[in-house]
Amino acid sequence: MAQTTTIETVTVTRPLKVIAFICGVIVILLMIMGLASTDWLMALGWRQGLFAHCIEEGAPTPLPFNMVDPPGCYQARDVGYIKAAAALCVVCLLADIVATILTGLGLRCQDHCDKYKYYRFAVFGMTIALVTLLIALVIYPVCFAAELNFGNRTVWEFGWAYGVGWGAVIFLFGGALLLLCDKESAEIYYKQRKIVREELNSGGGGNSTSGANNHNNHHQQFNHHNNHNNSSGMMHLHGGGGGARGGTQLA
Repeated sequence: MAQTTTIETVTVTRPLKVIAFICGVIVILLMIMGLASTDWLMALGWRQGLFAHCIEEGAPTPLPFNMVDPPGCYQARDVGYIKAAAALCVVCLLADIVATILTGLGLRCQDHCDKYKYYRFAVFGMTIALVTLLIALVIYPVCFAAELNFGNRTVWEFGWAYGVGWGAVIFLFGGALLLLCDKESAEIYYKQRKIVREELNSGGGGNSTSGANNHNNHHQQFNHHNNHNNSSGMMHLHGGGGGARGGTQLA
């Protein structure tokens, strides 16, 4: 009987990292929607986004910011905070795409060292995306408030696209937090198992049989020797009796 200890490597997919990957995908969709929309800032007859603004039909004059264009959509105004917010949102989208790809590679990778590298860089990517998006969402309304006197409107509101940006912030924060908190969790553990094997090969079996035969032969030889000694003793006793009988007759 022989015992053999084997160590098996078992890979476990962490559910928190899967959720972080899903958060990254959702952020990509939200950022594309936000960048393509003109509903960041809205007023009567006016919509403004990061790359374009639109004037609606029948918009009362004077138009916001003293625009004189006819109804339609035009390139965004040449204002510093709009360009800065657009650039930061683009950086956020690119960083989140990279982070999401790295998270997916980490989920598919079997080498635990490479896994942690992918997750570590994914955390950096999502953190960069989060910071840039927060800056964009803060400077946009703050800088707009500085030119509110030129808006020629009494009521302004932020549209759904601006709210989508804050939704992306929530998912980015959640994804980065999940990766950061679960970054050092063991996805690979080692399972130890003992295997008991019985040596029944031809060589081992032959040796066992030979040993048994030798023991039986020795036992038979011992019995034969005892029987021979008993027979000799009986013969001697029989001869002695004859001698005695003969002596009596002579006397």
